[in-house]
Amino acid sequence: MSEHNKPWDSNQITREYFDSLLVEMRHIDAVIPSTKLELYGETFDTPIMMAALSHLDNVRENGMVEMAKGAHAANAVNWAGMGDEAEISAITATGARTINIIKPYADNDYILRRIEHAERCGVMALGMDVDHSFGGNGRYDLVLGEEMKAKSLNELKEFINSTKLPFIIKGVLSEQDAYKALEAGAKGIVVSHHHGIMNYAVPPLYILPSIAKVINHQIPIFVDCGIISGMDVFKALALGADAVSAGRVIMEPLKKNGSEGVKDQIIKMTEELAGVMARTCSRDLKNIDPAVIWHRNGW
Repeated sequence: MSEHNKPWDSNQITREYFDSLLVEMRHIDAVIPSTKLELYGETFDTPIMMAALSHLDNVRENGMVEMAKGAHAANAVNWAGMGDEAEISAITATGARTINIIKPYADNDYILRRIEHAERCGVMALGMDVDHSFGGNGRYDLVLGEEMKAKSLNELKEFINSTKLPFIIKGVLSEQDAYKALEAGAKGIVVSHHHGIMNYAVPPLYILPSIAKVINHQIPIFVDCGIISGMDVFKALALGADAVSAGRVIMEPLKKNGSEGVKDQIIKMTEELAGVMARTCSRDLKNIDPAVIWHRNGW
């Protein structure tokens, strides 16, 4: 079977769904659009955020810090995934407004200590990628020697109540988990399948409108997985996202040009987004009509 013909590959399915979505044009009464994002009381120039990546030293020396510098230069939200406390300190020291995603470690006391450390570092928000609890064998996952464990609703409430910062639940790919995230008191969710952590996973944009209906503008919705262009960003925003995360698309710019490459990539994608917004009569992020999205036959 060819590299590009893997019907079970969630990333391939996600890409195919992105490409199945068509966009109508609207020009009468259109204006120069604003791509500014209001999030947790702060203003950013773009809804394109960094993904909650980890361990980027294999891409570029001090890769996580370089990524943060690029996000800061582009006035974009930075995210950080698994990393030690020193790395989180170095990331936030760049000035980048950072959201720290903490793994669902088996040791809840360790999670609470990581939350406290993130607070001391001055992150703007934090959260947990609940979709990293299990390995493909149905047992709890082991990440770099650290055991993970699925979390109950009550455990999530404990983490959320332990901090005054917004707490985000990452890995929501069902209406059921969206309802539970609201019940837990989350201040944001990430609709994601964690880059294909499960085969045949529903594409985030396919289920996004249903999840958005559950959330009903009560908390921000972020989308992860496969965002590679401003057009992808527009489609996610039109279907219910407040902002998106870009991950692998910034890897090559980061490798080649460090923070400058990251900044330039964010700006490029933001300009692409603005181009689509202008041609769909979308004056700002809050005024993108979902009716501009058409579904190609077959989905």
